Amino acid sequence: MRNKWLLIFGFVSLVTLIACSNNNKANNGEWTPEEQIEILAPAGAGSGWDTTARMVTKIFEEEGMIEQDIGVVNKPGGGGAVGWAYVAEKAGNPHHLFIASPPLIDVPLNGQSQYDHTDFTPIANVIADYGAFAVRADSKWKNLNDLFEDMKEDPSSVTIVGASSPGSMDHIQFVKIAKEAGVDIKKIKYVSEQDGGTLTALLNGSVDVYSTGVAETIEQAKAGKIKVLGVTSEERLEGEVISEYPTVKEQGIDSNFVNWRGFFAPPNIDGNAVDYYVSKFKELNESDEWKEIRKQYGWDEMFMYGEEYKDFLDEQQEEAKQLLDELGVLKNK
Repeated sequence: MRNKWLLIFGFVSLVTLIACSNNNKANNGEWTPEEQIEILAPAGAGSGWDTTARMVTKIFEEEGMIEQDIGVVNKPGGGGAVGWAYVAEKAGNPHHLFIASPPLIDVPLNGQSQYDHTDFTPIANVIADYGAFAVRADSKWKNLNDLFEDMKEDPSSVTIVGASSPGSMDHIQFVKIAKEAGVDIKKIKYVSEQDGGTLTALLNGSVDVYSTGVAETIEQAKAGKIKVLGVTSEERLEGEVISEYPTVKEQGIDSNFVNWRGFFAPPNIDGNAVDYYVSKFKELNESDEWKEIRKQYGWDEMFMYGEEYKDFLDEQQEEAKQLLDELGVLKNK
């Protein structure tokens, strides 16, 4: 009987000790994930969101930056809206993250989602990607000026295809550059192909120009099937194939477009969890392994968090409002 009571006393003491330890962790402002972390890519496999999420997860796990298991899941639909609705339901749960970029600003403004960046918890921006405008290798257009000269005469004679919805990123990045070149942007013919058929449409002649991200052009440019007329970065990018892509600016068009990509959490998560994730993304950003990934995909460093990130997102929203209003597709003002 005496041994039984000693065992019970020992067990109670151990539970108390663990509870005190956990309380001390909370009091010290520390937080670590207690279950698998889910990172959502609100698009299909192979998309820019998906690729970035998987590369981040790869470094986190292989370099031991995060010990807890991480799973990447895809929830395509609505230009991102399906995924955002899913994350919004996880309010207060710090074991969920999602990757986002300009569509989180654009899609709500054009009325296709009830959620925008203000409905979530910004963690950190990690990269800057850029737009690329590609045509078939045998296209008559040798550069953007050739293309825009034809479009200035008749904007609707050229069909642009992109993977994002009308009024979202692939559409907006093309429109922004075309506007600076003097094209009547209200008459531009844009086709949205969200089921992975963008490149097929370009190669079979159904459309004329493919508005996409730089990384999505590399393999086809290597194979000699497409040529890139211009990219939206300030300066030429470094890397195999992409270093040959001319910038918009070097063709005399004074404009650019940055496809920022960052990570968000559900609304109302604990500040200690935010601090944890920010510290991990800082570690990622400073690692040599991540620098190699950026180089491989032609991504630039664009690391932000906290108030700087929030202010940046608000500024992006104001800029998008003006352009969407001019296009006549602004719904949420």
